[in-house]
Amino acid sequence: MPSTLSVAIITLNEEANLARTLTSVQFVDEIILVDSGSTDHTVEIAGSFHAKVFVEPWKGFAAQKNSAIDKCSSTWVLSIDADEELTPELQSELRTLLQSEDTSIEAYRLPLRHVVLHRWIRHGGYYPDMKLRLFRRNDPASPSPIRFSERAVHESIQCSGPIGALEGEFIHHGYPTLETYIDHMNRYSTLGAQLLVTKGRISRNWLAFCTNVVVVPVLTFLWNYLFRLGFLDGREGLLLHLYHSTYISWKYAKAWNLARRQ
Repeated sequence: MPSTLSVAIITLNEEANLARTLTSVQFVDEIILVDSGSTDHTVEIAGSFHAKVFVEPWKGFAAQKNSAIDKCSSTWVLSIDADEELTPELQSELRTLLQSEDTSIEAYRLPLRHVVLHRWIRHGGYYPDMKLRLFRRNDPASPSPIRFSERAVHESIQCSGPIGALEGEFIHHGYPTLETYIDHMNRYSTLGAQLLVTKGRISRNWLAFCTNVVVVPVLTFLWNYLFRLGFLDGREGLLLHLYHSTYISWKYAKAWNLARRQ
């Protein structure tokens, strides 16, 4: 008997992206969408694609995604973001997997293609960016539930069982404009700073401060842009790596400032 597939998505004001995402997953058995209070047409768009919509207060990225996962009822769960899209190749591969699955595999990593300022970023360590997003549904009360780790930022799925890999890609349309990218880096650097403070990494002395705020960002830029060939991605690659390094500097500077205020 073929297996079934649920898609789990969280949203907040994603009307610009959601239709594209949901169009790419119309073959699945169930779409679970947890919204945290959108004021645009996100919920209406989700309803037009027959998604099961739940409106809940924001609990943080990991907790919100885990809430969506817990509502799924299929054999497999695919967790994607509202600005991500499955390629036709991945859709076909998932259909095949559901028909003849390897019962020894608990989860799969999928290659993610980042699109920045409408350009596919192929170098600088951004491709292929393998993400664990497809996994067997299990009880959250089980000894080793497959769920997102509880952290403020850069949450990832934790799985202790055998993990496979698929070849079909999904696409991240996260940064269509410079304004969205800079705003994203600002918000994520604040979350990253809070995580650093909880770990006690607050650049207590001048050497640590200069290393984290200046040296590490510069070396990160040089490594990704030059040695990992990020310069081959044109102006978009230059801006991506430049502002990613700036994000690192902001993160450590904000951690120092937050700890100082506390």
